[in-house]
Amino acid sequence: MSLLELIRERRSIRSFKPEPVARETILALLEAAVAAPSASNKQPWRFFVVESRESIARMAAAVREAIARIQGHIPESSQDAFRAYGDYFTRFEHAPAVIVPIHRALHVLSNLVDGGLAEADRAAIHAMEAQSGLIGTSLALENLLLMAHDLGLGASGMTGPLVAEPALRAILEVPTGWGIVALVPIGWPDEQPAAPGRKPVDKVVRWL
Repeated sequence: MSLLELIRERRSIRSFKPEPVARETILALLEAAVAAPSASNKQPWRFFVVESRESIARMAAAVREAIARIQGHIPESSQDAFRAYGDYFTRFEHAPAVIVPIHRALHVLSNLVDGGLAEADRAAIHAMEAQSGLIGTSLALENLLLMAHDLGLGASGMTGPLVAEPALRAILEVPTGWGIVALVPIGWPDEQPAAPGRKPVDKVVRWL
């Protein structure tokens, strides 16, 4: 299978069989992840692998609590749509394992410039450095997802659960200065989703 075929065949899986995933298989996913490029090769990522059923249940409960709080501030006309949308945020809870990639900002240039630099330039540097860590870890996440598909596993990069990020940080004991990128449920797939629609390339490209 070519790389392009692998990319096109990958699906986001949110329903899993109960069989566990061997630790060496999870390590193979992480080996692929850390082979990703990153700004200045700073490798601004770490990965938590959550296999404890108790911890995963606590994470799902925290997400449900956040959804309930948010729902109280959604117009009545949108309640049904929000409930259907929010239901996806806890689909990780039945996976045998959940990988949680975290990232931190890249602080290099901001430590070199002097106090006379214009505020607009300083703000651009801070934004660039904050985004560099997130972008690098997102590249690692895509490697992980593609490797999972290649090995016959199901996975999904879920950002919806981050509505409960403060609670998730506490449960996972995420260090200060690090942010959660996504929750990635991993397991043997128990569904075969159809290919989602994609916008044609000519609709998303601007040639300059």
